[in-house]
Order: sequence, then structure tokens, then C-alpha cells
Amino acid sequence: MPRLIQALLATVAALLLLPPAAHAQAPVVIADGHVDLGPRLVEGRWTLQLRDDTGDGPVWREPGDVVLQVGDAAKTTVPNDPAYAFLGTPGSEVWVLPQVQDQRLVWPGWNTQDPSIAEVVGREVDWRLHGVAGPGRFELFLTGDFGAPRTIFGSGRPYPQETGVEAGTHVHGNWVFTAPGAYSLDVEMATADGRSDRATLKVHVGPGDPATAFPATEPSAPPPDTHAQPADEQGVPWGWIAAGGVLVAVVALVLWSRRARRTDG
Repeated sequence: MPRLIQALLATVAALLLLPPAAHAQAPVVIADGHVDLGPRLVEGRWTLQLRDDTGDGPVWREPGDVVLQVGDAAKTTVPNDPAYAFLGTPGSEVWVLPQVQDQRLVWPGWNTQDPSIAEVVGREVDWRLHGVAGPGRFELFLTGDFGAPRTIFGSGRPYPQETGVEAGTHVHGNWVFTAPGAYSLDVEMATADGRSDRATLKVHVGPGDPATAFPATEPSAPPPDTHAQPADEQGVPWGWIAAGGVLVAVVALVLWSRRARRTDG
């Protein structure tokens, strides 16, 4: 009997040492429709999120939980115009998410319109690009009233890069990628009084499965208005539950053993 008790106690110890259950999840892939990058207050904290308007109603998502897919319809060539020389050699292939919406493509923009930030944002928000990882270059530019491009960010220049976004505005630009593959954009939005948040915007260009282009990650804490799983259903400690069951069995065996010894005596 003592050997059985020792074995059960060893099982309890092993169960308690089990790592937590994995919570990795595949990213949400958005291939068409409107999305915006922007700040909002979540439980009083300045938070950079992605507003997804592709469903029945808007949903604010953590940028790291999303991949923007740039499909074949975005593929074009660099114009033979000196004004676009920053995009590369004329005639070379690029993938463009245009400033004007194309129903076949995702339409990313940026805004500072969330009501929660109205009283804290001041005159403008500082939007910064800290880096780009990917197989090619990234460019973001606006097309002006007279057709001339005005660059905002470009991965061929030193980091960090910064632009101001006026409070209460909603803007779209031309997002350009020079090669197919997976890109990670390290972005930040901040205020003059020190509020700041930084996130990674993921983009997959061309063929391949966007959902597998990036390693699965631990899901970010969802904002209050997303479809979060109830707290009492999250992270069920199965290791502890199993260990408790084994421990109950050990106690029962000990008591039975003592009672048996008294009877034999």
C-alpha cells in the first residue's frame, strides 16, 4: 500500500508541474473591406488598435491579432514618371492598396475620431514608424489634389519616422509593397502629454496562406466591446483539477489503510 501512495503522490507532483495549456490562435485575415488604425481609451489606457468594419458592425481588434491580406488585384507597375521614382524602377512590379477604395482589396486607413480620446488628444496625434521587416520595401504616400505624391513613411529611410495626425480626422493613403511575402510594421501613436502605445501591423502580400505567414501568438487581452470569452471560462486549470482528484484518492487510501490496520489489530 505505501508504494501505491508514493506513486499517487508522484503523479500529483507531475501534474502540478505541467505547463499551462497553449492559447495560441490563428490571426484574423482581412482581405477586403474597410479597416482603420487608431488610438482609443480601453479601461482608461491609451491603446492603439485596428477598427475592423468588414462585418455587420465595427469591431476593435489588437493589431497583432490581424493580418491584412494584399491580393493579386493590388499588383501593378511603377509609373514612368519621375515623381514616383521613390517606388523603384519604372515598370517594376509593386503591390498597392490604393487611397481610393477598391472593393476587391482591403482598404486600410488611420483615424483619430474615437470619442473616448476627444478630451485627451490635444491638437494632433504623433504617428511613428519604428521599423519594417519584410522581403521588400514599404512606402505609404498620399496623392494630392494635383496628382503629386506626398510620402508619409518609407522603409528606405532612417527610423523612427514621424507624421502628425490632426485630432478628429480620418485619412486613407496608398500602401505600397515592392515584393510578395510577409511584412511587419512597427507603429506607434502618441500624444504630446506622453500617452503612447506601440503595436505591430501585419501584412501579407501575394500568394500563400496569410494565416500561416506569422507565428501563432498568445491572444492579446480583448477590449471590453469585443466578443471576449467570459472570464470564468478562460484558462481552466486542468492540471490543478486533475491533481486535486488524485490527492483526494491518496487521502482516501491513507484513511482506508489506517482503518484496515486497526481492524487487523
